Amino acid sequence: MFAKSALALIAAAQLAIPLGRPRLIEQARAPIESAGPRWAVACDDTSDPNKPAPPVRIHANTYLVGTCGLSSILIVGDQGDILIDGAAEQDAELIADNIRALGYRVRDILFILASHEHFDHVGGITKLQRLSGAQVVSSAPAAKIISAGVPAINDPQFGVTKPFPPAQIGRIVGDGGEVRLGNLMVTAMTTPGHAAGSLSWRWVSCDGGVCRTIVYADILAPVSNDTYRFSDHPAVVAAFRSSIAKIADSPCEILVTPTPSVSKMPERLALGKPLLDDQACKAYAAERSRDVDERLAKEAAPAPNLKP
Repeated sequence: MFAKSALALIAAAQLAIPLGRPRLIEQARAPIESAGPRWAVACDDTSDPNKPAPPVRIHANTYLVGTCGLSSILIVGDQGDILIDGAAEQDAELIADNIRALGYRVRDILFILASHEHFDHVGGITKLQRLSGAQVVSSAPAAKIISAGVPAINDPQFGVTKPFPPAQIGRIVGDGGEVRLGNLMVTAMTTPGHAAGSLSWRWVSCDGGVCRTIVYADILAPVSNDTYRFSDHPAVVAAFRSSIAKIADSPCEILVTPTPSVSKMPERLALGKPLLDDQACKAYAAERSRDVDERLAKEAAPAPNLKP
């Protein structure tokens, strides 16, 4: 009697699984050779950062699960998963759907790591935390902003950045801080400049015997409101220089950034080739260094004479 009942329950459970689901999961986890071009076609040089994008397997257990213009990274482990960034508030459900499309469960996310405290990268964390029950990890400066949901008045982009739903911070890490979960270990790198609480993250993903060091390098662009002058804030400029050097010196075989276009992700995915490039972080750092130099030079240039 018990055996028959058990078999009946199993049969019922199998019937409840949509027939096409395994095939859809297999397609979502497809190699980057096919998944990359599919992502590029879906995004198609869009100017809408919140446009839905399909998930892409970056390498091994690491997936890109955000929008066309805002990254969110899923790292799958044997004792639970780690998510980096939650994009904007309206993108949380899309991220959750992309995770489900891969065949993973949102409630298996035990840690959500933050890059920096701007609405378009942490705004979706509150809902994702509610869906998963995960512990949110950030730097100390970012924790104050994320837990309040209100931009800092000393942020170069103050007045441009928007408020967002506050999230509960479960853990604060500093430079070299490690988030460990089963077979996963993600290391924090403090990279302030773009925001005071900026963190970049580094980990190793292995596919069989092929292991790659992946760096999620935070934005290091000197972006501001119309009145902020970086040349008036030498400590911020020094922070930029130090952060850029840290990314250049980091072990790095695959580069990912919170805004995909900043690391030329659309072009790289469109090629349909593995993202391996052991010079990517150095090149990224060199470009950001030029950005800072150009911004300081622009601020130092004399104001144009508008008299006739």
